[in-house]
Amino acid sequence: MLDKVNELIDEVNAFSADTKEEIELFRIKYLGSKGFLKQLFSEFKNVPNNQKKEFGQAINNLKQVAEEKVDSLKVALDNTTEQKRIYGDLTRPSEPIELGSRHPISLVKNQIIEVFNRIGFTVSEGPEIEDDWHNFTALNLPEYHPARDMQDTFFIEKNPDILLRTHTSSVQVRYMENHQPPIRTISPGRVYRNEDISARSHCIFHQVEGLYIDTNVSFADLKQTLLYFTKEMFGKSKIRLRPSYFPFTEPSAEVDIYWGLKTETDYKITKGTGWLEIMGCGMVDPNVLTNCNIDPTKYSGYAFGMGIERIAMLLYQIPDIRMFYENDKRFLEQFKSVI
Repeated sequence: MLDKVNELIDEVNAFSADTKEEIELFRIKYLGSKGFLKQLFSEFKNVPNNQKKEFGQAINNLKQVAEEKVDSLKVALDNTTEQKRIYGDLTRPSEPIELGSRHPISLVKNQIIEVFNRIGFTVSEGPEIEDDWHNFTALNLPEYHPARDMQDTFFIEKNPDILLRTHTSSVQVRYMENHQPPIRTISPGRVYRNEDISARSHCIFHQVEGLYIDTNVSFADLKQTLLYFTKEMFGKSKIRLRPSYFPFTEPSAEVDIYWGLKTETDYKITKGTGWLEIMGCGMVDPNVLTNCNIDPTKYSGYAFGMGIERIAMLLYQIPDIRMFYENDKRFLEQFKSVI
């Protein structure tokens, strides 16, 4: 009789189940009112007195092992069911990954770069922390020059020679120092000016500046390049150049495009004139060429620069420049792109 109990214990230990129905049948088989344990307790009276103690311990052991097996199988099955509920069929294809959004400044910057790449302009970059020479002096802005008052600057640790660049023209200086003409490059990047933050201005913004230096470069070359850019970027074929002043170009001009007066928004952004300023430009001052070890008697060139935020605000009709820097997901999700 003891051998039969031990065999049942081995069977219980070896049992496994994948469903609740199988566990319930196992419980009834061993622990039910007509199960093996009930039968063994009924046989207890027929066991010799000298074996009753050992037989009773074996039956109790079988009962304990069977109850523990039922409980462990139920726990394992519940865990498996919970995992399936959370993860589902692990062989099923996953949910499609949501397409991300590029920042509108990145979209416009890439578009500007692509336009100028098509006519041979390469991209050059430089440090955002600059020295006085590359940011001011080499660009015809010596110390105490009154034009420096036009750009309030963030200086590093009160050091008058180390600052956050106020324009990407500093990249052009570095490029000219390391390359001889012909030079045809654009310099996109982030710049800093100590200005009050409002709907139209910010202390951090982005620029793209262009530079072309070669023999016999004229103002007419500059105008045709700008006309090409405005056609490709805005679809506008009418521009005008108004005389202006920049220390590093002579002559200098502001570039306007004819935006039109078709909508109420057109009246608002052009102040009722139909004309909209988009950038500054001019012929590179000979002093700048000299500072960069380029012979101004042999070479001439033109330069231009524009704010990327301003272009983005025009293209996407964004009313407030601060929206570019707030990282509002609702705003950024409007600019879905794979570019």
